[in-house]
Amino acid sequence: MDENAENHLGAIQIDTFRRALLDWYGEHQRDLPWRRTRDPYAVWVSEIMLQQTRVDQALPYYERFMDRFPTVEHLGKAPLEDVLKAWEGMGYYARARNLHRAARRVVVEYGGRIPEDPARISDLAGIGPYTAAAISSIAFGRDCPVVDGNVVRVLSRLFHLTGNPATSAARKKIDGLAGRLLARGRAGDFNQAMMELGATICTPRQPRCGACPVNPFCEARKTLPDPSVLPRKRPRAQRPHLHVAAAIVQRDDEVLIVRRPTDGLLGGLWEFPGGTVVKQVERETFLSEEMKNTLGIDVRVDHAVATLRHAFTHFEMTLQGYSCSYVEGVACHRDGNVCRWVPFEDLGRFAFPRAYRRLIEAAARLREGRQPDGFA
Repeated sequence: MDENAENHLGAIQIDTFRRALLDWYGEHQRDLPWRRTRDPYAVWVSEIMLQQTRVDQALPYYERFMDRFPTVEHLGKAPLEDVLKAWEGMGYYARARNLHRAARRVVVEYGGRIPEDPARISDLAGIGPYTAAAISSIAFGRDCPVVDGNVVRVLSRLFHLTGNPATSAARKKIDGLAGRLLARGRAGDFNQAMMELGATICTPRQPRCGACPVNPFCEARKTLPDPSVLPRKRPRAQRPHLHVAAAIVQRDDEVLIVRRPTDGLLGGLWEFPGGTVVKQVERETFLSEEMKNTLGIDVRVDHAVATLRHAFTHFEMTLQGYSCSYVEGVACHRDGNVCRWVPFEDLGRFAFPRAYRRLIEAAARLREGRQPDGFA
């Protein structure tokens, strides 16, 4: 911890800080379903969903997911495909796969009881130090500090930390400060209060400093014209852009879908066959050859369905969908991926990535004689 942060920590009346924060949280916290329970399973599911998804986006998914899988036993015994379908549209599907894998282990090794020991919790798939600390403090009352992006932002401004929080040295300082400030005996409430403060008051842009319950302690507010410059981060690198062509191959009233390998990006989800295209290649020629080489079938490429843009964390994609007619051959993927012919009306039963779900919606509008939306 640097000398300035240490000096400021010494100057803070820590008990007064904790009391002000907890009183504010008790009065202003958002009414969220996972805050109405200390059930470790419910806390776990919420923390996994909130890792990469905003509260307002995660909320309907959380409620549907808990209705579908109300206990860790229900989740652990469910087929992975059902779990992915319940997760469909929220993205970052490794979270769902890891949650399912960990639930199965809890059922088999721990008799359906999530372990209280943070070390055992963090040994489960998809649970790192942050999630283990959140479950331990919120569900089990353990005195573990929780440091997510919101807490990093609050502490960076509170102590005027100018280092990049992605570096190990800066993160060590932040973790140390979080541990020193923690209200022991009320760690769960304190951690949630810090996260709530960052989510609703000490926001990335235009922080509401006048409404902050702990603004008298904030060094950034005292010394900077704009506290939102903290925390400092490196500029984002430009994301590569991929062009992907997808074939909606129709045979009578059925279409061909392929399931992605379980591991890797979008693992276990279904999609229309196709692949990444270099700009110089005609999409129609590429798809005809790809269907022959990858699936062993001949198709006729009929017409474009839609061109859609979608952004992932590390790259952007332009997805172009084409309606194709099956000519001959037996569909069998060269890499062993599962492929199936299914009625178009049954596509809703399968979990697709969001971009492909939009493509299905565009194809449905065309089948109904309506112009599809979403052309880029």
